[in-house]
Amino acid sequence: MPGPLQGVKVIEMAGVGPGPFCAMMLADAGADVITINRPYARTLGNRRDPASDALARGRRHLTLDLKKPEAITTLLRILEGAQVLIEGYRPGVMERLGLGPDICLEHNPRLVYGRMTGWGQTGPLAQAAGHDINYISLAGALHAIGDAERPIPPLNLVGDFGGGAMMLAFGISSALYECQRSGRGQVVDAAMSEGAAILMAPFFAMLASGSWKDARQSNTLDGAAPYYCSYRCSDGKFISIAPLEPQFYDLFLKLMEIDNEMFRQRDDRTKWPLLKAELEARFASRSRDEWCALLEGTDVCFAPVLSLSEAPLHPHNQARGTFTEVAGSWQPSPAPRFSRTTSDLPPAPRTDTAAEVLAEAGLDPADIQALRDSGAVHF
Repeated sequence: MPGPLQGVKVIEMAGVGPGPFCAMMLADAGADVITINRPYARTLGNRRDPASDALARGRRHLTLDLKKPEAITTLLRILEGAQVLIEGYRPGVMERLGLGPDICLEHNPRLVYGRMTGWGQTGPLAQAAGHDINYISLAGALHAIGDAERPIPPLNLVGDFGGGAMMLAFGISSALYECQRSGRGQVVDAAMSEGAAILMAPFFAMLASGSWKDARQSNTLDGAAPYYCSYRCSDGKFISIAPLEPQFYDLFLKLMEIDNEMFRQRDDRTKWPLLKAELEARFASRSRDEWCALLEGTDVCFAPVLSLSEAPLHPHNQARGTFTEVAGSWQPSPAPRFSRTTSDLPPAPRTDTAAEVLAEAGLDPADIQALRDSGAVHF
């Protein structure tokens, strides 16, 4: 599995949510990811079948009891041969373990030390617990998503995965590139609240220009506009339309056989409820498949709203290999794609790698057995 990150060794402190997602992205890109588990910890990998768990793929595993000094010493030795560390504990936890950035960078000055938190390493909320919904609330993102009555959480895509994991992966990649020039590592402080905020940059720009109202379901892209919306079909399934540009909208009206002059006044927001009601009635007159036969693949900007079980079977996704079947279950394939350093789907996680990882760090069999006997390492 070549991948653009082949040769990069990543040490992942086991966790849940954005940390494993970031590690998955790096593994998908070819990095050698070693997950450090703590004995009996409730980690993502041991709550689901690792073979079918996309977030766990591409890993080797080592279980260390970090309450024991020998385990800390061993991990620092492993870090000497790594390029990246990922941790998602509350601020100060790694320092109390004796694994803070200062100590780790002293052992490996080129180490990129990636830190994933909700609120960031500093600030009044740094030590407070939270989840995705809280982080995107503070960033202004949740306020903009939902219906007019209340905000609706967009799963945990915006905070955990988009604003958290992907921002951390971008920060790590940037720091690795800079290290090639400077020869020095650094700390990447990725806060989900800040990642969610930067994802909102276009909307802050529109708000500043006066083209965005700071209220849900009042704008073109938040479900208010009749031509950027989803509609229920006669079979109870849904389709989505988005003919924003005039030429796409004209084609939409033509294919839908709409000649009502009111639809030519789409910029009059007072007419949006009437236009939406008309479209609701039209789309409810046929099944989703019938609308696909008419509109899919045209410049109307149309797509069926597919369920998680349907998406992998769509012809476009099949042709692109967007999903891969593993152990009887579908997983999203690695993305983005590279023309030369192709990223293949990483193998399923391997949990029987403790001796292998320790030997790579320079420990001989006697040292490994001693660590095992002390309980610092669990096999």
